[in-house]
Amino acid sequence: MIRWARYLFLLVLAIVLLTLAGANREPVVLSLLPPEMDRFLGIGWRLQMPLFLVIFAAMLAGLALGFVWEWLRESRHRSDAKAHRRQVGRLEREVARLGGQKAPADEVLSLLDGKPKGG
Repeated sequence: MIRWARYLFLLVLAIVLLTLAGANREPVVLSLLPPEMDRFLGIGWRLQMPLFLVIFAAMLAGLALGFVWEWLRESRHRSDAKAHRRQVGRLEREVARLGGQKAPADEVLSLLDGKPKGG
């Protein structure tokens, strides 16, 4: 059921994106600087492309920026998890080391077991 919902969503998304691309085929000019600064500095970088490519590139850039932002935001959680994994490993090694040792005789435990303290 989930697989079909995913395919249906992808189909609807593809139809919407193709419709958007078909409706925005007119070429636009992208400039690095406003015309006044362009003339002053002499940097004449211009690029002409269809509007739908500009829209799609902006969406992809927004997705990439969001992914990077989320990765940076979660770095604290990843470092905490790494520290916890180290501590768990240290404690497991300590438990394994102490597991072979005999527990010290305790007066209360020896009374409960019915054994005298000395032996």
